[in-house]
Amino acid sequence: MLIDEQLPAYDVVVAEHVIVDADPATVFAVTRAMDFMTVRAPLMTAAMWVRAVPDRVRHRPTPPLPQLHLAQGVGLPGWLSLGERAGSELAFGAVGKFWQLNIEWRDVPEADFAAFAEPGWGKIACNFTFLHRGAGTLLTYECRTATTDPASRRRFARYWWLVRPFAAYIMRAALATIAAEATRSPAQLPVTA
Repeated sequence: MLIDEQLPAYDVVVAEHVIVDADPATVFAVTRAMDFMTVRAPLMTAAMWVRAVPDRVRHRPTPPLPQLHLAQGVGLPGWLSLGERAGSELAFGAVGKFWQLNIEWRDVPEADFAAFAEPGWGKIACNFTFLHRGAGTLLTYECRTATTDPASRRRFARYWWLVRPFAAYIMRAALATIAAEATRSPAQLPVTA
């Protein structure tokens, strides 16, 4: 898998699965076209509100949410596409100091992601996989995180202890959104190139 090539060794991993009542090609197309910043669930809305607290405290307008499309190279600072295998896997990742209140992201080219090891940073590699199961698709969302030095690993461990349940919740919300979209009427599904 692409995720194995990009981040074979990691500090933590979390994976969530769902069976979708649609064929893998449809689920792949929906996932590839979806704006992941539109995924909503009550806890996610609360998390976005908490994330915006520093801006509100400083009386700065909260910036609009960017878009996050896997088919368009992701589109967020620090985040990048790690490739795709048509119909079977979409991979993406980021380099950052995501354990800080104000996350610092680092733009790293895809060709340098796997070998990136500069101290003080963490790497996230995620993927969606699409496996034919019965009349549907086993859709898996996996997220791996690795740090680049012991001090970052300690900082990340404290952060991960707090956010892990929320990360899994957000992953489940993304899977539910994809499943709902993929099982809509075929005339309503997105058209991808």
